[in-house]
Amino acid sequence: MRKILLDAHTHTVASGHAYSSLQEMAQAAADKGLEVLGITEHGPRVPGTCPPLYFKNMFVVPRQMYGIRLLMGCEMNILDFQGNLDLTDDYIDYLDLKIAGIHSAWYQGGTKEENTEGMINVIRNPKIHIISHPGDGSAELDFERLVLAAKEAHTLLEINNHSLAPQRNKSVARDNNLEIMRLCKKYDVPTILGSDAHISFQIADYDRLWPLIAETEFPDELIMNYWPDKFFDYLGIPAPPTPFR
Repeated sequence: MRKILLDAHTHTVASGHAYSSLQEMAQAAADKGLEVLGITEHGPRVPGTCPPLYFKNMFVVPRQMYGIRLLMGCEMNILDFQGNLDLTDDYIDYLDLKIAGIHSAWYQGGTKEENTEGMINVIRNPKIHIISHPGDGSAELDFERLVLAAKEAHTLLEINNHSLAPQRNKSVARDNNLEIMRLCKKYDVPTILGSDAHISFQIADYDRLWPLIAETEFPDELIMNYWPDKFFDYLGIPAPPTPFR
């Protein structure tokens, strides 16, 4: 097994229901040997999360901390099957890393076809880098169409560890993620593992995903967590300078 060097989807206390500070998260990532950490607070539709001004002020955060490269971003909420988001473009432009996903409590869904069209609109949005937990069952989706759209747009579909926690009661998440992985393998589409860490101890924890990787015989070359430089290049994100350790 290759070494995990990147975790792109994590939350701090600023998200309202997470438990570690930004500096605690960065230190934990460094302690685990990561090279890159994404801090992606929840978008403003989630109760208790940070206001839009928080994202505008992210320029004050150093992008090198404890020997790692830091990406400051947001996990925006997809609000409806048109693909509207809960953060406007003028704030999105302040982010290093732009993730969007469906959270059922704040999503006005439709049919499978409508949900899929809306998700494809987001995948094709040039401002969006990653779709968070598309397989968690929050909306019925056509995964083959999503994978093909993601390949065309160079947007990553996340395989989310947190969705598989038994406490989340996401009964279809395992089978959905297996389907997404098989389709990504079939069509040679990169993906990214997401810890969705809400406390520092969860950073780069993919314990529920390793069995899926083994079952699908998923190739290392398609897992972006192993390849930070490839990640930056594929998504067109300017890479923060590599700090001295």
